[in-house]
Amino acid sequence: MKALKLYGKRDLRFEDASEPRIENENDVIIKVKATGICGSDISRYAKLGPYVQGMIWGHEFSGEVVEVGPSVSHVKAGDRVVGCPALYCGKCESCKKGILSQCESLHVIGALQPGSFAEYVKLPGENVLFIPDEISYDSAALIEPSSVVVHGLYRTSLQPGDSVAVMGCGTIGLLAVQWAKIFGASEIFAIDIDDQKLNIAKEMGADFTINPLEKSAYDQIMELTNGKGVDIAVESAGSPVTSAQVFSLAKKRGQVVFMGIPYGDVLVERFYFEKIVRNELTVLGSWNAISSPFPGKEWKTTIDCMRTGKLNAEALITHRITLEEGPKMFEKILEKKEFIGKVLFYPEIRL
Repeated sequence: MKALKLYGKRDLRFEDASEPRIENENDVIIKVKATGICGSDISRYAKLGPYVQGMIWGHEFSGEVVEVGPSVSHVKAGDRVVGCPALYCGKCESCKKGILSQCESLHVIGALQPGSFAEYVKLPGENVLFIPDEISYDSAALIEPSSVVVHGLYRTSLQPGDSVAVMGCGTIGLLAVQWAKIFGASEIFAIDIDDQKLNIAKEMGADFTINPLEKSAYDQIMELTNGKGVDIAVESAGSPVTSAQVFSLAKKRGQVVFMGIPYGDVLVERFYFEKIVRNELTVLGSWNAISSPFPGKEWKTTIDCMRTGKLNAEALITHRITLEEGPKMFEKILEKKEFIGKVLFYPEIRL
């Protein structure tokens, strides 16, 4: 089969690869229909490089089951499915407590074992979830990032009527806007320096859009909330600057939840840091998209809301391309010469 393999920083290659085979009784082999570029993929491509040189990359995907091991009974060949890419040990202290997102050896496919930027991928049976016909393969490829957002919001005490600020309107941020609305937020403030992203955020349900290039996010939030701030502030930009600034957006006794990864030192100015102390903020980290029982209610909730149309993931997709175009697309993303939202690859299509 053909696949995208990451060899080093900015060294992604479209190459031949061995097709996966059933080796354990609970294995499931899936023909990948759609697989997306994650924000963390961009950082790893540009800054970090692979965990394993030449590994088949990618972890957000949907597809069709082609073969199952003898112990798998909940899905069969021909079923439409989504794959949860997270792999946990089940033996460490966190796993025994049911806190699977904190597994000591947690990783996802595409890191230490082959991922979804390929024509076929293999997962344990419990990682494979059936998807109804109402959900397209394109939408299903975004179930994993959506579950990341839901996992983060479940960490908070978000209730109907609360106000929410979302800092950073990439895929995670735009999904956070939608989920805040689904959770019942009364006012949602979307923050980004890209007006195109803010326009999409408005379509996704944001009540107010804020561009910090015009005036600081803090000043604008204070003006719009009569100097109070918001109940929940979501950091989804994943930059060192916004990871500090987000503390200023929450009201007294408010909550700040981090969904982005800055991949750099976060230097917090006194003004922002003192908000944590003086406002007695609750600061929450959020990692991955799984909980117990695996893969967690994040996944069921996302599938249910996609099926009923409450969650519109396809609106985030701007580019649909072949795997062969992958290396050029990653470079285009880094060049930032054009607006690129969510990118999906279709492995079964060739140039």
